[in-house]
Amino acid sequence: MFGTFDRLHPGHRFVLDQGLLRGELHVVVACDVTVERIKGRKPRQSQEERMAAVARDYPAAHVTLGDERDYLRPVTRIAPDLILLGYDQELPPGVEVQDLPCPMERLAAFQPDRFKSSLHREKGM
Repeated sequence: MFGTFDRLHPGHRFVLDQGLLRGELHVVVACDVTVERIKGRKPRQSQEERMAAVARDYPAAHVTLGDERDYLRPVTRIAPDLILLGYDQELPPGVEVQDLPCPMERLAAFQPDRFKSSLHREKGM
């Protein structure tokens, strides 16, 4: 799976837990420049802090940094059997489902009225 994982919260943990239930967990954390390019703002935590948080809370996970130019490079290198996306997560610009090297599954929302990242930003969390 891949994502920003800024200020790891229960919604993120739900997605990561679902990944663990399906087998070996590989997590690609988006680069700071990628987050700013796609979301139009910098993440609150640096890419190193976000990677460390995932690695700390999920020691069995293989955590890697995304590629600034080629979103699929880490995915191609990992060669996953499945890609999980959060309920509201979009594929990176220029990447289509048919570009993925394996099936993709979209997860159900986990209490989005409480744990959506944008809500945490609004509340200063």
